[in-house]
Amino acid sequence: MAELNEQIRDWVVAPNFWHLATVNQDGSPQVSPMWIDVEGGFIVFNTAIGRVKEENLRRDPRVSLSCLDTVDPYDRVVIHGRAVEFVEGDEADRCMDRLAKKYVGTDRFEWRIPGERRVKVLVEPTRVRHVVGVEPFRRGRLG
Repeated sequence: MAELNEQIRDWVVAPNFWHLATVNQDGSPQVSPMWIDVEGGFIVFNTAIGRVKEENLRRDPRVSLSCLDTVDPYDRVVIHGRAVEFVEGDEADRCMDRLAKKYVGTDRFEWRIPGERRVKVLVEPTRVRHVVGVEPFRRGRLG
């Protein structure tokens, strides 16, 4: 598991919007803006059961998350990882309420759809990068 250093953890703990990329069944990317947080060394987010991202992650756990500074879009964080746990029921509902408190200041997630079931997803980070400016080329990639 890649470590979330203090600087990266600060990005995750702040109410920043992150883009979550998963892999569709046909291999194409699927991207969703997400609320996220951290639990221990894991990234956590929440979605409804039956959403494309949830189905994609149960089939292929690879995930990429990215966030950029809204003041300086050349300052950004990218986290690669894999979904390692899916938690349903009361714990998932409490997680969604915590995220709502963090992002919109309400005690409960107020946009639930009747009959919707939530799932908390824990992601194990495998690679974490903080990039400011133009990312350098990887060795051996220049013509």
